Amino acid sequence: MPETVCVKFLETSKKHANRTAVMFKRADRWAELDWTGYRAMVEATAAGLQTLGVRKGDRIAIYSNSRLEWAVSDLAALGLGAIVVPIYQSSTIDDISHILSDSECRFIICESFSYAKKAQSTLKHPQSVEKIIVFDEGKNPTESGLMSFTELQKLGEAALKKSPTLYELAVREVSADDSASIIYTSGTTGLPKGVLLTHTQAMSEVSDAFPLLGVTSRDRSLSFLPYAHVLGRIEIWGHAYIGYTMAFSDSIDRLKNDLMDVQPTLIVAVPRVFEKIYNGILAQAEISPIRSKAFKWALSTGREISQYKINKQPVPVDLAVRYQVAKKLVFDSINNRLGGHLRFAVCGGAPLSRAIAEFFHAAGVLILEGYGLTETTAAICVNTPFDYRFGTVGKPVGEVRIKIAEDGEILIHSKKVMKEYYKDPEGTARVFTDGWLHTGDIGEISPEGYLRITDRKKDLIKTAGGKYVAPQKLEGLLKANRFISQVHIHGDQKKYVVAILTLNMDAVEKYASEHDISYKDASSLVENPKIKELVRMAVADCNSQLASWESIKNFAVLPREFSIESGELTPSLKVKRKVVDQNYRSMIDALYGNEPSNQS
Repeated sequence: MPETVCVKFLETSKKHANRTAVMFKRADRWAELDWTGYRAMVEATAAGLQTLGVRKGDRIAIYSNSRLEWAVSDLAALGLGAIVVPIYQSSTIDDISHILSDSECRFIICESFSYAKKAQSTLKHPQSVEKIIVFDEGKNPTESGLMSFTELQKLGEAALKKSPTLYELAVREVSADDSASIIYTSGTTGLPKGVLLTHTQAMSEVSDAFPLLGVTSRDRSLSFLPYAHVLGRIEIWGHAYIGYTMAFSDSIDRLKNDLMDVQPTLIVAVPRVFEKIYNGILAQAEISPIRSKAFKWALSTGREISQYKINKQPVPVDLAVRYQVAKKLVFDSINNRLGGHLRFAVCGGAPLSRAIAEFFHAAGVLILEGYGLTETTAAICVNTPFDYRFGTVGKPVGEVRIKIAEDGEILIHSKKVMKEYYKDPEGTARVFTDGWLHTGDIGEISPEGYLRITDRKKDLIKTAGGKYVAPQKLEGLLKANRFISQVHIHGDQKKYVVAILTLNMDAVEKYASEHDISYKDASSLVENPKIKELVRMAVADCNSQLASWESIKNFAVLPREFSIESGELTPSLKVKRKVVDQNYRSMIDALYGNEPSNQS
């Protein structure tokens, strides 16, 4: 029998039959399923889908927030040999229409009745979709073509009474070369491209990455990333492969409480999560002079310990004693905010500030940065608990081979690399050279073998003076300041570099309260001279670490953050540079003395 994620899922469900597989919310209370009950739910879903007519090769879209039923539907569909097409819950009408049309989905599984209606409204040929299934039944889906998830499961349970091994038999018929998923990249420009992944890519990723990280069946994760993003998706597959317990967070807004409830031993996250926690911690540390002094002393002690850990050297006894005091005074509360049992966190999807990673390590929280693309089924490099260097994305995973092109671009050769861009042979040909994938990222490999990402090839700024500036470097330095939330760097074909900034309003409002700064709203606050001075100092501190030609000569502050809803962020929280350039063109022009900004 070929090894696929669903084959491993069956093995895991037998091996750990009575252990907790998943944790999820029901009426604001946590509930659990063991692996036997979890498997029964997957099998009923698969049998229901098969009864509806789902066959090998059919495309099934899942349009929902991350939740238990998403994971169940994924494992059920993959086990039947169907091709899962995830859709971000925040996708625009145009993107949903493109994805459903391009992938030619026969079935759609939706979060709710409202999601179903939105999906229906985008269909160019409504008759092409045979059934829409709805997770939540807040409004009974009695309309033609709609079915509740409960009804689907009942249909499956009836089918299983006649054929109890239906799912297992179907799983055996799925080969490693069969298509598993078409994941449409959120992209910072243009329509999403469909990345076609087979079961080979899925298995190569989870069988290499999770054991490399030291993940075991005794671990417990809190899952909150969107499953339409490949980094979130491999959480499902890794959980099925390894057999660890996976808890489903209600939403990113509930993350603080969910971390305390679940007490995970590992989490997978994007940098934005850690940036917010970091800024919150710094704000709390400044409440009083005594607390600030204790915090700085503890952090200094933690940084000393951090260096010994990185260099794998024994910690001197006197330093170990001081660190225990620092833990009780400061660091235990930081760890408790993350549940108190976290062994490590894996961070990907965008660059993580080295300063933030080092800060958390000093506090006893290990954040392991990795690197990959949708096209590489997530991680092709990752730091591990046993081998890590901050400021890098680690070493290659498994059989991955990496080389750096003459222009600095990172090229990848691996089983983890996609089969193709769906229905786009020309686009596929453009990103491959002799079997090597062009990532579009610029990087370098250290003498010890760690990969360092310096920027996106298409994002590199070339100033009018011919100098190249890596915007991610500048953005990372600025976001290490507790008052700065988001950053957009501009300067292509210009004499100098400028920045558009958003503020961490919690920290700024707290500062305003402590310094008797009155304001009506966010707009008046960011215009206050004292707040502007805070930002000026943050920019000056950043510039002190830069060469003159890459330093920020002017900046503007927005009264609100960039958002997915405004189109300025991708669903994985990366800034869409062209959209921001367009939305704030007049502001950027003003930063250059009204010289028209380059919009190419």
